[in-house]
Amino acid sequence: MTSQEMIVGLDIGTTKVGVVIGEADDHDGVSIVGVGMSPTKGLRRGVVVNIDRTVQSIETAIEEAERTAGVEINSVFAGIAGDHIRSINSRGVIAISRSDRDPAHNEISRDDQRRVIEAAKAVALPIDREVLHVLPQEYVVDDQDGIKDPVGLSGVRLEADVHIITGAVTSAQNILRCVRRAGVNVKELVLEPLASSYAVLGEDEKELGVALIDLGGGTTDIAIFFGGSIRYTVVVGFGGENITRDIALGLRTPMDQAETIKVEYGCALQSKVDEDEVITIAGVGGRPTREVSRHVLAAIIQPRVEEILEIALKELKKSDYFDLLTSGVVITGGSALLEGTAEVAENVFNLPVKIGVPRGIKGLKEAVQNPIFATGVGLVLYGKGHLGNGYPFQGDRGRFLGRIFKHMKTWFVNFF
Repeated sequence: MTSQEMIVGLDIGTTKVGVVIGEADDHDGVSIVGVGMSPTKGLRRGVVVNIDRTVQSIETAIEEAERTAGVEINSVFAGIAGDHIRSINSRGVIAISRSDRDPAHNEISRDDQRRVIEAAKAVALPIDREVLHVLPQEYVVDDQDGIKDPVGLSGVRLEADVHIITGAVTSAQNILRCVRRAGVNVKELVLEPLASSYAVLGEDEKELGVALIDLGGGTTDIAIFFGGSIRYTVVVGFGGENITRDIALGLRTPMDQAETIKVEYGCALQSKVDEDEVITIAGVGGRPTREVSRHVLAAIIQPRVEEILEIALKELKKSDYFDLLTSGVVITGGSALLEGTAEVAENVFNLPVKIGVPRGIKGLKEAVQNPIFATGVGLVLYGKGHLGNGYPFQGDRGRFLGRIFKHMKTWFVNFF
């Protein structure tokens, strides 16, 4: 196999970097052929704060995935998150071009479709922000709404409702810089909850209405789908690291030890833990080991998990689609592995909740059927369907500075 046949997803998270290599087969499926993972301390709440550490983690994860797959990676679909992410819904309207074949009827072409999306995309943005995605929701042809693909229909006026996702130029540029320093190119920056949806959500769930909550290490990524399209996205700056920090403070143990305790013995629902069950904690600075009740550990974890989910609920209620979540809530991400998370979430949301794991894949599927790989696998599936058709991040230093100079010129003209 050559690297040109591969689709690679690069999940740059707050606590780990994951790489998933997939190969498209002849039956419209994807086989996972390589997986790599490396811990990182170069990010905080999804944003790069140490380039060298981040580059090193990316290189380590890529090398591991390359060894597994037996190929060399030269380009990736990279995930982006962080509480700098913002989203808005917008509408564009155009007059449909006249058809040369039949001037009496205006037939919608692909060019018309592109023009109406560009019209919807034309929104005023601050100079430090750039568009990451423009995702069509539905089209309206002469007041006939609910149209998914307008090409070939006749009409006079075409409208498009789109979901626009933006990110901070500097945050995106830092991710691009880290990936390029690791020796690979970025085909597209993809919002992580959007990518995860390709791995853990079914089309029926997206159609009926579902909320996806990706509980990551530094952030909680939220997305609502309805009518087969994404309707609302937001990123909250709380995640599994907050739980680990609470454990470290509550049990008076270092963060690394607290993370190990959380993964091995953590439970998000105190009532599921036997009060007589104890765990052994290594001593700090030469002190002897200690025994702590697992019930006490759960008492530390549950309030923080509830708080994170309540913040997510508050964000979900800001959307007009919260009351339409017929399919309930799907929780994924590394922190979803905590025992009892689904039960706590059902109590918070008062909706059906399930833990989302990657599906619809072949090959090394046992290696990635875990919520922690939802974004990595989703990036591969996204890349398969959107290669060359997406809205890659366009911001670069020249364009960023150009926008600044444009605003300065306007200010000088108005002032003087």
